[in-house]
Amino acid sequence: MEYQVRQARITDIDRLAALGQAAFPDAGRGTLDAADLLRQLVYLPNASLLVAESRRVVVGVALLVLRPSVTSGGYVGTIDFLVVGPGHDADRVTDVLVEELLRSAGNKGCSSVEMAQPSDPADLARLARAGFAPAGPSLRRPLAAASLARRP
Repeated sequence: MEYQVRQARITDIDRLAALGQAAFPDAGRGTLDAADLLRQLVYLPNASLLVAESRRVVVGVALLVLRPSVTSGGYVGTIDFLVVGPGHDADRVTDVLVEELLRSAGNKGCSSVEMAQPSDPADLARLARAGFAPAGPSLRRPLAAASLARRP
């Protein structure tokens, strides 16, 4: 099955919120509900909200948020969440989403990408294949920022 990755659109939000709610039912509740927060993230330049779809059906979602870091020498991308819908190939959907998140982070000048360590060993193995390694309570993958990689 072929998976396509694209930027989320405002019309995707209800489906993305449902996927996130199913994956993280005990997530902390803030002043905004998930759908309202995701709507804002669609338009923020320091966030990349991506969807993976197959046959025009959303099968996965991932969120990359950028933060400046003096100690890391630039921006650090944080994968805030990565969700694959039930019944879909978690390996392949995760691979295409992570590949696109890493490309986006590199293009935005990130020196590394981090993510909380998943408790599921299969999820951990998927991220290790993508180059993530334990770094304290999180996983980290160094990047060569696109702007630095192009310099002679």
